[in-house]
Amino acid sequence: MARAVPPSDQPNKSTSNDNPADPTWEEELLRVLVSRRGTQVEAQWAIHPQLKQDLLPNEWQEVMDLMAKATDIVGNRFSKSLSEADPMPPGNA
Repeated sequence: MARAVPPSDQPNKSTSNDNPADPTWEEELLRVLVSRRGTQVEAQWAIHPQLKQDLLPNEWQEVMDLMAKATDIVGNRFSKSLSEADPMPPGNA
């Protein structure tokens, strides 16, 4: 699996029980980004490179399929919320 390595400029973060002998670090493994440009909504996803290397080909395919579904859902919900909450402003003629 992916290894969590703390950035050199960040001190170790201790666990929730504040046990200094058991340090943990936050590591971003998956990211979903939804952006808007005018009325167009785009959803993208990314995976940590080490996690990608650690997956078997069939596991990687499953992740790709699931993340494609997730970005579709998030993008559609964002687009729907946007259309309901932010109507197009009138144009200047």
